[in-house]
Amino acid sequence: MKAQETEMAFIKEGSFVPLYGVVSKKPVEVKSFYIDIYPVTNREFLDFVKKNPSYQKSKIKGIFADKSYLSYWSTDFDFGNAKPNSPVTSVSWFAAKKYCECEGKRLATMDEWEYVAMADTKKIDARTKKEFNEYILSWYEKSRTYENEIGKTFKNYWGVYDMHGLVWEWTSDFNSIFLSGESRKDKSTDKNLFCGSGSVNASDLMDYAAFMRYAFRGSLKAQYSTRNLGFRCASTTKPKI
Repeated sequence: MKAQETEMAFIKEGSFVPLYGVVSKKPVEVKSFYIDIYPVTNREFLDFVKKNPSYQKSKIKGIFADKSYLSYWSTDFDFGNAKPNSPVTSVSWFAAKKYCECEGKRLATMDEWEYVAMADTKKIDARTKKEFNEYILSWYEKSRTYENEIGKTFKNYWGVYDMHGLVWEWTSDFNSIFLSGESRKDKSTDKNLFCGSGSVNASDLMDYAAFMRYAFRGSLKAQYSTRNLGFRCASTTKPKI
């Protein structure tokens, strides 16, 4: 039995107005789902590559990962000086997606991830709280937080850790907002979010922390892997143990 198979939080359905799509300012509906309490760790990803050789550092195909894939690992089965319980990073979207599928799960959608991430310790939506945004922004200014172990940040309303303060995370539709505005029921493609002036499109100008996440996601391609980018899994139904 793997730890992640039991360490999932139930997220009750709800709605919120996201950063994008402010022409209508219509709330996005999020159906109930489950999400990993912690990001996937080096130890867990090591178990995965042992069972899936094609995703090992030396064997993965270039179309599925760039040259930075698991760059800090010494070998296919050695994550070097990294801690076993630190989040695995330098993993491509393809590898993250495959890992979740092998667990009988999936990557969270961007809406699901943002819905969980807007909670602090007591409120489902803490985005208007100054101290909450200051905490997130202060993390963006810190370096090498990916070296920390999971579970060292605050436990949010849903019982989920490390949504902020540890690593950036892949979502299933990480760059969808920049591909088609129509898919987001908006009148424009929202490509203006790439530049600073695009922040005027934000549903709350104080929510610069979220704006940075959207801009970061929009700069990614599925084969990219960076040292501060990890992932966690989600599931539409309760996972089988």
